[in-house]
Amino acid sequence: MTLRHEPPYVLALDQGTTSSRALVFDVRGTLVASAQKPHRQIYPQSGWVEHDPLEILARQTEVMKEAVAACGVSPKLIRAIGITNQRETVVVWERATGRPIHNAVVWQCRRTAPDCDAIRAQGLAPRIADRTGLIIDAYFSATKIAWILDHVPGARDRAARGELLAGTVDTWLLHHLTGGRVHATDPSNASRTMLYDLHENRWHEELLGIFRVPAAVLPKVLPSSGVFGTLDPSFLGEPIPIAGIAGDQQAALFGQACFTPGMVKNTYGTGCFLLMNTGRTPVRSRKGLITTVAWDLGDGPSYALEGSVFNAGSVIQWLRDELHLISSAAECDRLAESVPDTGGVTVVPAFTGLGAPYWDSYARGTITGIHRGTGRAQIARAVLESIAFQSDEVIRCMAEDAGAPILSLRVDGGASVSDFLMGFQADLSGVPVDRPAVVETTAFGAACLAGLATGVWPDLDTVGRVRATERVFHPSLPDAERARRLAGWRDAVRRTLSGDLPGRGEEPAG
Repeated sequence: MTLRHEPPYVLALDQGTTSSRALVFDVRGTLVASAQKPHRQIYPQSGWVEHDPLEILARQTEVMKEAVAACGVSPKLIRAIGITNQRETVVVWERATGRPIHNAVVWQCRRTAPDCDAIRAQGLAPRIADRTGLIIDAYFSATKIAWILDHVPGARDRAARGELLAGTVDTWLLHHLTGGRVHATDPSNASRTMLYDLHENRWHEELLGIFRVPAAVLPKVLPSSGVFGTLDPSFLGEPIPIAGIAGDQQAALFGQACFTPGMVKNTYGTGCFLLMNTGRTPVRSRKGLITTVAWDLGDGPSYALEGSVFNAGSVIQWLRDELHLISSAAECDRLAESVPDTGGVTVVPAFTGLGAPYWDSYARGTITGIHRGTGRAQIARAVLESIAFQSDEVIRCMAEDAGAPILSLRVDGGASVSDFLMGFQADLSGVPVDRPAVVETTAFGAACLAGLATGVWPDLDTVGRVRATERVFHPSLPDAERARRLAGWRDAVRRTLSGDLPGRGEEPAG
């Protein structure tokens, strides 16, 4: 049999907010095969979001097997497995059986916003920010773990007896894929919990006490690139090393070859996530961004500044699934391009609050400027524009924190295939938008971390040469028109903010 692709191969498991995927790459970085399956979104009440951990495990296992089968090659030729995952989402499960004691509490879930308010009221925000680089918010994992332990009968006592384990989705998958032998995570995921000290690179006792999370439930933190364990042969018939783990956004930063400090990427997925590589020093934001570990290749962490937009692709799904105004994302593009503008309509999709730079857990979505002539096309265009507006606010804050303009934006994720959105982003932000030839950069980043650890790729230079640009979108919007549109957006955001917490409602600089 003649292989169309060049071995060895690396398998990437990409467990996302709405689906589980598996992708196989060859040594040249070419995508050989992939498989994808969705999982349910569970909404127990307004602002709450859950997933079924067993469904996630089942879907991820199924697509892993399907992708490998689609390759037409022996699993013996798969050198390593990398895992990338939706971040901040947490699972608590039984050590002995591996069964979850509650649904996963998803990163979008706002149920612990009152708990965050209470911690903030104690004056602990500066202390927590100093240690973790994070803003106290229900987005992060710590209060979610505490909530599960508090609301499942007997869970706190069981945790104290060492009967329970907790972790983000990477840890949940790793535990089961290794047959229950490994309980570990990497620094990129650990740094999203509000429990991890960025400077000492460890779980910190003071933080564990503040958030009431017992140390015994937490995983060991290992480098992002390195062998965590081996896949149990019951899955693919081979004990393949699981050799790379990173949260999805850090994996995308790596897959975009943003290895040099100052490089920026934006992933357009369920939310939008902009990261800037800041090198070996954690940089504190003055503009409402967060500091996070980008990755650790075994020689210590590299860091990033990040701005998170909670609702991006999810807004397009809302148009399709709840409002039934479109049948597909492609139709949303066609509608948007069929009109010259939104006719004054602005959508602020604060379905689960607003992330950076506002961090308003209580904001809820608004549509402003509707009039009798407003139709599907204007709303579709306003939805796509809202994704760019939210990203632009983060870009401007990031430039201020860096003390230098952003010279280029590397993009990926499902919505980055939209020429309309990418062109509008370039116009709005005034920077070139660089879309790669292969937009599967999150999965490729996980594959690269695993491949580096197992010799598939010898160094970062080799990985960087694999990435190729498909198209660059250049800005053409006049400055006066850009300023007018930004002013309209900020006015709509002001109408959306809850105004209930100190500092809410302030405009970001720029």
